[in-house]
Amino acid sequence: MSTQSSTPASGGTGPHVRADGTHAPSADHVKPHPFGKPGARTPPGHTGPAIGAPAVGPATYMSVLQLAMLTVVVVASLRSLPAIATYGLGSVTLFVIPAIVFLVPTALVAAELATGWKGGVFTWAREAFGERVGFVAIWLQWIQNVVWYPTQIAFIAASLSFVINDQGLANNGLYTAVVILVLYWGSTLITLAGGNLFAKVGSWSGIFGTLLPAVMLIVFGAIWLTTGEKSETPLEASAVIPPWTGIASIVLIVSNVLAYAGMEVNAVHANDMKNPGRGFPRSIAIATGLILLVFILPTIAISVAVPKKELGVTNGINLAFQEFFDHWGIAWGTPLVSLLIALGAFASVVTWIAGPSRGLLAAARTGLLPPALQRRNKAGVQVGILGVQGIIVTLLALLFVLVPNGNTAFIALVDMAAALYLIMYMLMFAAAIRLRRTQPNVVRTYRTPAMKLVAGVGLAFSAIAFVLAFIRPSGFTGLSEVGYPLVVGLVVIVLGGPPLLFYALRKPTWDKRTAEERATTDSVLVNPAPAGSAPSSAGSSPPPPGPGQPGTGRPATG
Repeated sequence: MSTQSSTPASGGTGPHVRADGTHAPSADHVKPHPFGKPGARTPPGHTGPAIGAPAVGPATYMSVLQLAMLTVVVVASLRSLPAIATYGLGSVTLFVIPAIVFLVPTALVAAELATGWKGGVFTWAREAFGERVGFVAIWLQWIQNVVWYPTQIAFIAASLSFVINDQGLANNGLYTAVVILVLYWGSTLITLAGGNLFAKVGSWSGIFGTLLPAVMLIVFGAIWLTTGEKSETPLEASAVIPPWTGIASIVLIVSNVLAYAGMEVNAVHANDMKNPGRGFPRSIAIATGLILLVFILPTIAISVAVPKKELGVTNGINLAFQEFFDHWGIAWGTPLVSLLIALGAFASVVTWIAGPSRGLLAAARTGLLPPALQRRNKAGVQVGILGVQGIIVTLLALLFVLVPNGNTAFIALVDMAAALYLIMYMLMFAAAIRLRRTQPNVVRTYRTPAMKLVAGVGLAFSAIAFVLAFIRPSGFTGLSEVGYPLVVGLVVIVLGGPPLLFYALRKPTWDKRTAEERATTDSVLVNPAPAGSAPSSAGSSPPPPGPGQPGTGRPATG
């Protein structure tokens, strides 16, 4: 083998050889280093990769404000405002209390879990209590979303009734059920085809269908009051405390749990911050303030313009715009804004229709659901789970036909979804407390201060709200005080019980993972200990559990 000089030829373009005689690129053939030339690095002292190493760029992090705004977009929704608007200024209390005792604990606890373990609530509950409980948790997160679809589309149906100028349809159960079925199954067909049109425009729909109407309500409400128009709700300071007429008078607070739901999904972005320990609490503080503004001010604007006796839980926002526009002689604005609200809500349905079921599919492929429910089509969409999802939505839509009072059907569905989701949240809070005790050495990029207190408050409020979900709200008819909790309880059992049945009947042949998927399932730590290193109090992972124990990806006995 001939040897070549390792000295560059004239012009600096000659061949370079490594110690083993193979060719190596010269400096002229390598892209400029992103951190500057040797001796003039940015930041100073950065050594950088060797010549020929893959090019890298400076690390980018999500800022405190960016994460706060992302949280607002994900959590804030106009759907829950009309129900709380009946309390006028009392809505301030009904929004602030759940934010303090539920929204903030959920965000802080989920951030620690998300920066310690990958895989979301399935992994968190499995690591703490075993695979059966983990499966129940991810099932509940999915099934509550299935119950949520009819409530969101019922909200769309009410907006569309203002677009076609027939507001009476909003209280027509058959009309609402038909709209739910048409829009839901249409969205499902789009999803099954692998289409991502609405996913691309979802953020813009959120801006024009949620944030813009919210801002308009705030501005219109301010103009209404400053011009001396009559307020339909008392504005004295004492009105901030909701009137007490018994437990049923505050049951609508349960709907606020769903208004704040989803923080556990967004907490994963704490990993994208430069200093999660300092930055994440600040972003949550900013997001909480903004979310409260988005919720409270438009709610007050609704209660100022619309008489309490006319407010409905699905059409209150549209009635407020109608009052404003009719008063100012621009009635054509009502159907236009109502269409924007409907499109924004519809985009959220299409965007979310496949998302939660992907998490269930990932758990199902470990052998927790039969192969038929793991089936995917050519586009890779989980057709088996979406089929079951569609059947459940269809049955729930019939509630609007069977229950004469559309508001009662709507609130019943909200309570069902809230009850299912609250069980999942109780498991999440309990898992966080247990993992602090059983796996203290797992590295968490963010650690919740006073974990027992924070998670304990969230757990206690979730338990109280769960009980309230079975009490019929005051002012709603169609189901008796005995029949209402029976219907909610029956749906919770029927929809929340299947994971226990599937777990008991599971077979080894249900596990359809590839070798690569098995390795991914078994690796759950966000910051695993270096290979060969021993656990330390500084945050290394403890020794891996044995077969059948939490964290292995294999069936556990718990």
